[in-house]
Amino acid sequence: MEISARRTIFLSSTALLLCTALTSPALAADGSPAPSPAASAAEDSVINTAPSEEPEENVTDVPDSAVDEPAVEPTYTGKPQPGNTPGAADCSPTTFIYKPTSQGKQYHRGVGAAQQNTNDTSRTARSTFTSEMTGEVGVSFTGELETSVSAMVTTIKTKYSVTVSTKLTAKIGNSISVDTPPHKSTNAKYGVYRLKHTGQSWIVHANCTSSPKHNIVSYTPYRVGWYLWES
Repeated sequence: MEISARRTIFLSSTALLLCTALTSPALAADGSPAPSPAASAAEDSVINTAPSEEPEENVTDVPDSAVDEPAVEPTYTGKPQPGNTPGAADCSPTTFIYKPTSQGKQYHRGVGAAQQNTNDTSRTARSTFTSEMTGEVGVSFTGELETSVSAMVTTIKTKYSVTVSTKLTAKIGNSISVDTPPHKSTNAKYGVYRLKHTGQSWIVHANCTSSPKHNIVSYTPYRVGWYLWES
């Protein structure tokens, strides 16, 4: 037995929603390969007991136009610059640093409306959900990042050997089918899973002085997929 889906009115306010009828797999902004389809499908089929968690921090979403913005060398006030004094320390060029320190779990951000199937019968029913919107999800972070977002993502990718990107696209038309137990509701959201990382960022100036180290918490697109939960 298969039951039909009805949509809730929850909408993601932070994903860029692009109404289009195209259907295709996830697209990484840098063209890197996505995680294994088999592994992603297995993870998507997990039925959770509650809606997806939101980031604990007050994070800022990074627009496309700011992903590659270079860090800016601060203006010196009273500090000797290279060449001003014979024998002065010279660490040119200025270095903008991000160093990841830990990798956390995945957090899901939905694209489009959540969907729900309710099984009012006394036997298990099959529920099918189909994504109805195309949208992009990018990086979010909190803290004073002293390098570009794309440089931070590259460092994370190298450090932890994970396929993260500055942006992923969840597309219309993707479907998933799962069992709904008797007298239960299955809820589904399609979107992007992002990996949480913590790290530090600072500047080594041309005159060899360093800025204070700033704590950074980031959420970086990892894979496209469904998040399911029962109620």
